[in-house]
Amino acid sequence: MKKVTITTGTDSNFFVRGRLISRAADAGETLEEELILTFEDFEDLRKLISPARLNLLRSIMKEPGTISDVSERLNRSRRSVMRDVNALVLAGLIEATYKTNPGQGRVKVLTAKTRYIRFRVDLF
Repeated sequence: MKKVTITTGTDSNFFVRGRLISRAADAGETLEEELILTFEDFEDLRKLISPARLNLLRSIMKEPGTISDVSERLNRSRRSVMRDVNALVLAGLIEATYKTNPGQGRVKVLTAKTRYIRFRVDLF
């Protein structure tokens, strides 16, 4: 994924953006792959991107790794990292894939889906 934007907005913002994308596609323009997470309520956005989750995301963007690797780097418990990883995977910001680790079975490797995230917040 090349571009991620996390923003606040309304249903009408969503439909306006959809019409613009449709017009661009109809005109034969090349559309860049983009993930846009839109929250109507700023508090919902704040819950997803808490300071702990933001640090976790930065760590994974800088260096992918297993749950154990990341929890050790951040000096956090595996359980709390796992809880935050699940939320970030559901949001589409990170990817968890299984990799065979000889002698230890399979491990879950965490990678960021982008190298850059843009935040845009309109308080209305």
